Amino acid sequence: MAEPYAPQAIWGRELRHYRLAAGLTQTHLSDRVHFSESLISGIETGQLPASADFARACDEALVTGGALERLLDWRKADRFPTWFGEWPTIEAKATVLRTFELAVVPGLLQTKGYADAVLDGDEEAVAGRMERQHLMGREEPPPPKLRCVLDEAVLLRPVGSREIMEMQLEHLIEVAASSRTTVQVVPHGMHPGVLGTFVIASLGAGNGEVAYVETAVRGEIARDPQYLEALIDLWDSIQACALPQRESLQLIRRTVDERWT
Repeated sequence: MAEPYAPQAIWGRELRHYRLAAGLTQTHLSDRVHFSESLISGIETGQLPASADFARACDEALVTGGALERLLDWRKADRFPTWFGEWPTIEAKATVLRTFELAVVPGLLQTKGYADAVLDGDEEAVAGRMERQHLMGREEPPPPKLRCVLDEAVLLRPVGSREIMEMQLEHLIEVAASSRTTVQVVPHGMHPGVLGTFVIASLGAGNGEVAYVETAVRGEIARDPQYLEALIDLWDSIQACALPQRESLQLIRRTVDERWT
């Protein structure tokens, strides 16, 4: 049974209210919106989530004035996992972001297609990731400088289709043209970063650093000074193993041409 006061269940009851007020059965509504009766039943009982397309179709069929689509706003609070916590706020305040990624392209540099594949088609999570990227294009305050180091495996790991990979790596080359973003690649082999992914946010004006560290099951925000000092040393060691940006971009270009085109 669905939790009766979960937002998804409450939304389903609102749909049922509007359907009954319009004098329609689930079968009648199914015929009008071209979604299955079983889907409507599952959504009304809180067992299944409603998509934005479904909400818009119901709004039109039930003449709600767009109420059902607006009520889906509760899902925006779930765009980020609970443990991701305040990191987007920290990220937005940073003057410099130093990120090392072992497995996939960092979220701030992902294309929509790549993000969709990484997040398994979760529309809200993808939308949240795309919104996070807005900080890189803002004018005031200036966006943070982004110093990105990738393990070479990131370039080779298939995420989605060949076309998605080609577009994603082309995007890396494009963003590296900005004076505020650098992209470097650590060639295959053992190096100090093989144990995991992390980001260090420098907050400027004497506010120090905060880090976000990925584990096997979740991420953690770290503020302990000794831990941060160790991460900064680790970052320096990883960057020392990376190719200079020019050679890194040449490697990305070769990978596009030889593997993904």
